[in-house]
Amino acid sequence: MHEMTDDELLAELGLSSDPVKTGKYTALQERVIAGFEDILRFFEEHGRAPRHGEHLNIFERIYAVRLDRIRQMPEAQTLLGDLDKFGLLQASQDPSENTDELSDDELLSELGVELDDSNVNVLRHVVSRDEKRAAEEIANRSKCEDFEVFQPLFSQAEADLQSGLRSTRRFAGDINIEQGEFVILGGQMAYVAERGETFRTPNGEPDARLRLIYSNGTESNLLLRSLQRALYKDEAGRRVLEPTAPNLFSDVWEDDDVASGTIYVLRSKSDHPFIAQHRELVHKIGVTGGSVQTRVANAKQDATFLLADVEIVATYKMSGINRVKLENLIHRVFGSAQINFTILDRFNNPVQPKEWFLVPIHVIDEALDKIRSGAITNYVYSPEQAKLIESNS
Repeated sequence: MHEMTDDELLAELGLSSDPVKTGKYTALQERVIAGFEDILRFFEEHGRAPRHGEHLNIFERIYAVRLDRIRQMPEAQTLLGDLDKFGLLQASQDPSENTDELSDDELLSELGVELDDSNVNVLRHVVSRDEKRAAEEIANRSKCEDFEVFQPLFSQAEADLQSGLRSTRRFAGDINIEQGEFVILGGQMAYVAERGETFRTPNGEPDARLRLIYSNGTESNLLLRSLQRALYKDEAGRRVLEPTAPNLFSDVWEDDDVASGTIYVLRSKSDHPFIAQHRELVHKIGVTGGSVQTRVANAKQDATFLLADVEIVATYKMSGINRVKLENLIHRVFGSAQINFTILDRFNNPVQPKEWFLVPIHVIDEALDKIRSGAITNYVYSPEQAKLIESNS
């Protein structure tokens, strides 16, 4: 029997006697090889090369970009040719991706990814491109040149919130935001001044361009869906609800309720020049739980009544009235016509009496009728037109 040499024995076993190359790779080459091996494992698991696409797994997108970069390397075939059992180096790069000169950290940043420092396989946060665009739109504000038009709206909305006529609700992905609505974003109130025509996004969702005015006198022109995303992500993001009629006549007793009360309208007999000139229009609107005559008996000694006698013009009997809510409601409706007096009381101290308004009596009658019916929340008084108008007009 022929005795086999060592070389023949190695050959029979499928081994080579050629000396093993022990040349060292550079740190960059080792990193490229390791990265390519990750791509090969992905191919073995999924039967295809990694692909681009925002709807895909973030790691697949990373591998896809990495593969594009490797294909651009002049030495890729020499360095990785023996490993490329699937022919991945021969495919062409996706022209829509520009990944030249990006490190892995820069690549992750570009993709909106933060990795947990203790575990590179754990994603802490992923920011989509849509979210990036939304944040940019929110941050991109300019000066509102006609803010004086919107300032009274903000003042009224804030007053309504303080008085309880309006309330806020956590924004929870509400379907729509309409023109004329208020929202709170980043701790700041904003008003939807304009809303463009609705159109469809590439994925079929409805969207529209908005003009959003902020209470600090700035504005931004952004998409509806961008605002929705920003409000949803903001833990303090809220929707400001429309005014609702206060419960003036509740069956539940409260500290400020009076069992049987009277709303009264007074006209001053003061000889103050302004009052004398507008006597038929200057009225005080108040509420008392007792007799109106008793309430005004000492008007000449009370700065609340302008230190002058008054005429009782009208009274309205009601039950279970909440005085504070009623006063807040009256101030909201007639706020634009409230008169700011400053007079000296009996002790020569300056006093600013409240609840005096420059408004015709027939409008007061109409307002109180609407208070009883609950329809008043849709109206405010217009001094220019001398009548109640719908609050959104």
